[in-house]
Amino acid sequence: QKKKLLEELGESRLPYMTPASADFHQLWKTKYSKLIFRKSDTVPEDLHQMVQEGFLTLRKHDCFFQDLVRIKGKDFVTPVSRILIGNPGCTYKYLNTRLFTVPWPTEGYDIKYCSPEIRNACKALIRLNDYLHGEAVKALQGQTLFETKEIKDTTVIDREQTSLMEKGSVSKDQSGWCEPEDDRLSLKNRTSYNVTLLNYMDPLQMLYLKQEPYFGMGNMAVSWHHDENLVDRSTVAVYSYSCEDSAMEEVNEQKTKGRDPAVWHIGLKVAWDIETPGLAVPLHQGDFYLMLDDLNMTHQHCVLAGFSPRFSSTHRVADCSRGTLEYILGRCELALQNLQTDSDSKALSLKSLETAVVKQVEEIHNEVEFEWLRQFWFQGKRYLKCTDWWLKPVAKLEEFWSKMEIMTSLVLSEVRKREQIEEQRKETISCLLLVLTERQRLRKEWTAR
Repeated sequence: QKKKLLEELGESRLPYMTPASADFHQLWKTKYSKLIFRKSDTVPEDLHQMVQEGFLTLRKHDCFFQDLVRIKGKDFVTPVSRILIGNPGCTYKYLNTRLFTVPWPTEGYDIKYCSPEIRNACKALIRLNDYLHGEAVKALQGQTLFETKEIKDTTVIDREQTSLMEKGSVSKDQSGWCEPEDDRLSLKNRTSYNVTLLNYMDPLQMLYLKQEPYFGMGNMAVSWHHDENLVDRSTVAVYSYSCEDSAMEEVNEQKTKGRDPAVWHIGLKVAWDIETPGLAVPLHQGDFYLMLDDLNMTHQHCVLAGFSPRFSSTHRVADCSRGTLEYILGRCELALQNLQTDSDSKALSLKSLETAVVKQVEEIHNEVEFEWLRQFWFQGKRYLKCTDWWLKPVAKLEEFWSKMEIMTSLVLSEVRKREQIEEQRKETISCLLLVLTERQRLRKEWTAR
């Protein structure tokens, strides 16, 4: 799609608008209304201070790391350095790389940090998380009210339909308005951030930054993309802290044509659309923005680099259906149900050789090795700069993996036995062959990485 779009554009560039453009606010209202922007003076001052001190602490302790990601079979080092902080046992996967959370302080969990400073930084981020959750709920409620009002303003409907609509979606009462329980639950699910991906970059330290290809917006810190691995229609909240020089900023504010290259911006465009102008919104110290509802699916965004170093905290509702420690431990326990130990000889054997059971166990074996153990040791030692929280769970996963290696050997020795029924034997072998071939391929790939 990208290639086709660039061919269509040729040498020309698509139009885009900044706040200096005459129709900027009209374009925002009509095409980008699910982007909510808040200036830094709307955020409590003590929260700014805590969070910004937290960023600088993590930077001082060298806790930001460039990731090696995989795109179309090739490995790339990200220009931006990152760290994932969030609920204990949560992970976040992007571009074939799994990041493991440095847990923020959570009741009921014993989390040992490498220093009290790092603990305070994590504490500041959970406080920011709670604040942004509240802001996202308010923004979504406001949007629902606005949409309901628009429907009433623009559509002529009879009283019966009006009555039905009020009962079903928005009913007014003495406190203003209330929503059905399903909507409230959905609102909570789509705004309860379980992780924040922190980013840091100093553009002046970068030898090369990609140029924005469609609009000519200048240097990009992060290329056009949709955020991945999120709960459907969930809100993304981004707090921005650029360590900018106020004198330089004032000089640059006077420029009006195009976006100011000294100031960081968020770029937005309608995905794969060349009719709608793009948007470039400046990000100053302490500003934050929300991408509501399906904006992340219908639009793409990029981050345009300024001149000064910048931190950001990007709060997400990560889809953890297959991405938590609890999930993978449960999968391991399911696989090991097929392993039994003889009470006298202590010899290990398999309870069942049914193809479906063997297949499930070997798939879990691959999952724990390639989605967890190799992902962790590939880049995971770096988390020890913050906490050793993951070491015990990973050791447990390694123990389970070792038992699954034994289970694979047991299956192989069983299918070598002549007394096996030929048809069942063939079925087991062909099923095993697929999973083992995949395992071999992935081991080679990971060794190369």
